[in-house]
Amino acid sequence: MKHYYFTTQQLTVGYDGVPLIRDITIEIERGEIVTLIGPNGSGKSTILKSVTRQLKALGGRVFIGEEELRSLSHGALATKLAVVLTERMRPELMTCRDIVATGRYPYTGRLGILSAADEAKVEAAMAAVRVADIQGRDFNAISDGQRQRVLLARAICQAPEIIVLDEPTSFLDIRHKLELLTLLRDMAKREGITVVMSLHEIDLAQKISDRVICVKGDHIARCGAPEEVFDAATIRELYAIDQGGFDPTFGSVELPRAEGEPEALVLSACGTGIPVYRRLQRQGVPFAAGILYENDVDYHLARALAAEVISERPFMPISDEAFNRALEWMGRCPRVINAGVRIGETNRRMAELVAAAREREGYEEM
Repeated sequence: MKHYYFTTQQLTVGYDGVPLIRDITIEIERGEIVTLIGPNGSGKSTILKSVTRQLKALGGRVFIGEEELRSLSHGALATKLAVVLTERMRPELMTCRDIVATGRYPYTGRLGILSAADEAKVEAAMAAVRVADIQGRDFNAISDGQRQRVLLARAICQAPEIIVLDEPTSFLDIRHKLELLTLLRDMAKREGITVVMSLHEIDLAQKISDRVICVKGDHIARCGAPEEVFDAATIRELYAIDQGGFDPTFGSVELPRAEGEPEALVLSACGTGIPVYRRLQRQGVPFAAGILYENDVDYHLARALAAEVISERPFMPISDEAFNRALEWMGRCPRVINAGVRIGETNRRMAELVAAAREREGYEEM
């Protein structure tokens, strides 16, 4: 039987005695990264606040190892669990270094005097998230992104067994998003720290998480490994998407395809069609794409963006059916765009399509 380090049993969360989500069961192993995803207002923050005692749970229990969370003193809890929430702190007359140093207070005496070892941990935490250069600045005078990184440094300085973060990538540019998530991954995998967080960027959640929990208003819609959760249908239902969709192959959210009769046929292979597909979509031009093998990277994006996809089974010679469909669309489309077809033994009939396309008006070669 698997031993879980952080668990909830029939947890019910809500506000003012009114349940929002009932019977939440979460089972996390030490060193795992678990991410909550879901639409705004679905209850992600409420769950995180409840499992960290920032908000009183309405029912159920939370365990760290064998110890129930509510049985731990605040001091004992602070040595096990660090929290980074989205609410803005407004401390008076505190520098960024002062904020980070508060992460060591669970380990100091009543006077809160830091030892040389504590000071070293403060330095190391600030260096890890690249805020050492602003350590002397007023915490209230820095940007939202810098503030987020300072609070993460404080959590690291706390040397927790579990770190809980509510939307930690909010306000961060792409460089700092990647640095933060890389740091969290290293903490989890090298130091065995369990990470529980919520993210809005589902593409990043897909890439970093060991387990994903889908939160949808009044219930947990799904929980599992990223490869189990991140399919187009699950994400569409979770976020109630009716325009565009999610592409699990690329981990990307796609805008809706241009609707209507295809005005261009794109001939491509091995990724050469992707920039052309995106350009036509931006221009609002509906297009057909082919002949694409079903294991070709172009095929996966064409399914999301093209009005018509002409496909063939992987590693098979191009069939008469697929070839004739391509010829049909070539005749119906005012434009044929050769995005850079690569011809090999299996798809050699593409050379015939390219030759036929070159004989007609409206041919373009990239």
